Order: sequence, then C-alpha cells, then structure tokens
Amino acid sequence: MPRSTTVEIIAIGNEILIGDVQDTNTHWLCQQITRLGGHVRRSSLLRDEPESIAAEVRAALARDTGVVFTTGGLGPTDDDLTLAAVAQGIDVAVRLHKQARQMVSDRYDKLAAQGIVALSGLNSAREKMAYLPEGAAPLHNPVGTAPGVLIKMGQRAIVCLPGVPAELKGIFTTSLQPFLQEIFGEGIFVERVLAAECDDESMLAPIVNRVATGHPHIYVKSWARPFGETRWLKITLSASGTDRATLEMLLDAALADLEAGLAGADIPLRAMEN
Repeated sequence: MPRSTTVEIIAIGNEILIGDVQDTNTHWLCQQITRLGGHVRRSSLLRDEPESIAAEVRAALARDTGVVFTTGGLGPTDDDLTLAAVAQGIDVAVRLHKQARQMVSDRYDKLAAQGIVALSGLNSAREKMAYLPEGAAPLHNPVGTAPGVLIKMGQRAIVCLPGVPAELKGIFTTSLQPFLQEIFGEGIFVERVLAAECDDESMLAPIVNRVATGHPHIYVKSWARPFGETRWLKITLSASGTDRATLEMLLDAALADLEAGLAGADIPLRAMEN
C-alpha cells in the first residue's frame, strides 16, 4: 500500500482556548484532507505564544510530517503572531514580501472603493500582514485581507491559513489548489458505511477488533449510540491511497470478514448511504 501524505494541524488563538470561539477549522480541514487521500495524524490547539507555536512547528517537522497546517494569527493586531513564530520554528527571518504587500494594498483599495472600509492603501498594521518567513510565498485571500502563506521545504511544507473560517475555506479552495494537487496528486479516500442490528457496541467489539487486526490497511470503526436510541449501530470501513482498484480489493476483503463474523454471531448487517 502506498503511504498517504501525513498532515498535522496547529490551530492557534487564545480565543479558542478560553472557549470564546469553537475550532471548526480543524474539523473542516480534516474532512478535506481525508477526501484528498491525506492522513491527518495529529492536531493541536495553542495560545498566541510564539515559543509554544515555534516548538510545535519544530516537533511536527521532526516527526517527518509532510504538510503542517496552521490556522489563525495572520491578522494586523499585535496578538497575531503566527508567521513570526513559524519563522522562529524553522530558523529563518521574517521580511516584508513585495507581492504580499501588493496583495494587501490591492485588497484594501477594493474594499475602500466598495465603501466597506473608510481608507484605502496601507498603514503599519495592514503592512504587518505582508511580513512573511523567508522563502515563503503568499496565497491570494479571496475573502479577507491577510494572505495565506505557503512555505516549501524539500518534500515537506507549511501552510498558514487565517482563522476566520470563510477566509480559510476561500484560500483552501482557490489559491492553494495547485499545491494540494501537487502534494496529494491522485490520492483518494474510499469508505463503506454499514449498519449492524445491535444495540450494544460491546457485542460488536470482538468482531470489529478481529477484522481491524486482520486488515491493517483498513480503518474499521463502530460508532456508539446512546442506549435505547436505535437498534442499529453504524460501522465504517475506510482506506486512503492512490490506487482505487487496490483500495476496493482491500475493502472487499475486510467487508467479507466482517459479514462472516456478524453472521456467525447472528447479527444482521445492511449497507447505508455514505
């Protein structure tokens, strides 16, 4: 089985860790990366503390992570520290990037022309968003003002995205797409969703565990429900890779073992819509 590109996500912001804002960005990124055939193996939530951010970036790279995503901390205020911290983590300087500066200036000019902001052009706070780690490339933000940032380092990369969900999604689905195609290529995610007529997950556990052990390239998961809510429990079998035929063959084999195990325990199984 080909290895999927490994991904780690670092969500940054005091507002998340004091409970003012829910981190929906990590959930959304996990969905998108999984669908691309990537493998999210770790996520973390950090305050706006440069040393902590830098240490987490260094640790992610030391784990040979293919792509590190950061979210949050790209804005114009003093607590937007992500880019300086990432630069510290990879031991480079932060410098004014001409293309990023032009992106920010153009965006404010457009917003002013639309009557959304009072002043066009740049001030020191706006220009702050154009200071990038050396070697980084800005990513056009079609929704907000802070560019995303892409740092390529051989076979690895860091992608810094804004914390505002609409901006993060806007960059991910537009200007980041060429990089995603490059890094994930033809990666795919295949899943089978089933339901077992059983209201007690502990009765499924021995069968699910046996199938998971026997098919290490397939992720087998039973989904618990509150007792009495339903007599059907969901079971998913999934895999990521680059060759659909191989993935389908592996899934078929795992599914056959699951069906045989449940039949032996007299537990009916049916397919569900994904």
